[in-house]
Amino acid sequence: MSFKKNKYTVLKKAISPELADFVYKYFLNKRNVARFLFDQKYISPFTEYFGVWNDQQVPNTYSHYSDIAMETLLMEVKPVMEKHTGIKLSPTYSYARIYKEGDVLTRHKDRYSCEISTTLNLGGDKPWPIYINPNEKEGAINPTTRKYDASKSKGVKVDLKPGDMLIYRGDLLEHWREPYTGNYCAQVFLHYNNKATKGSEENALDKRPHLGLPSRFKRAEKKIP
Repeated sequence: MSFKKNKYTVLKKAISPELADFVYKYFLNKRNVARFLFDQKYISPFTEYFGVWNDQQVPNTYSHYSDIAMETLLMEVKPVMEKHTGIKLSPTYSYARIYKEGDVLTRHKDRYSCEISTTLNLGGDKPWPIYINPNEKEGAINPTTRKYDASKSKGVKVDLKPGDMLIYRGDLLEHWREPYTGNYCAQVFLHYNNKATKGSEENALDKRPHLGLPSRFKRAEKKIP
């Protein structure tokens, strides 16, 4: 499957199943530590350093912007991403989430920092496919309501085993997941810009001075001309 032609492709065993399992267990442990610290009021539930449960996209589900291990994967996977896309990439950020039973990822397209993206399956007790709409003209923000008008496309079903990843144009192709029926499933999203895209240099590392820093360290937003 050609990324250049389809704007998405699937890469099997992007990382080894053993490494995926290690990162999966690490992230489950980090969630448990974060839950303990929040519940015992050692840290504020609004801090980003240990992850959050107030993600607006999937409420009440543990997620983490720029976890150090995931940011390391962001850099480690970059050469593989460049090989399979044929594009020189500028890393922006990582985002990981542990989904639970009943969670849904609604149809959406992503922001500029997610121009070239991957969803990497870390593990879970039940497979959970992702769907992608290959028609980039379908699905868009309504200019009047400023809400996302989803398409009715059935999409292309993509099954990923731990260590597999879907590479896609996150800013152009609508993607989603149906309700999860297992107990837990962890995914990490690794995001990049095309170095040739206007504004990519200014947007490097999602406007942060260093990998691993939370979003509050981002420079003030500027519109990309």
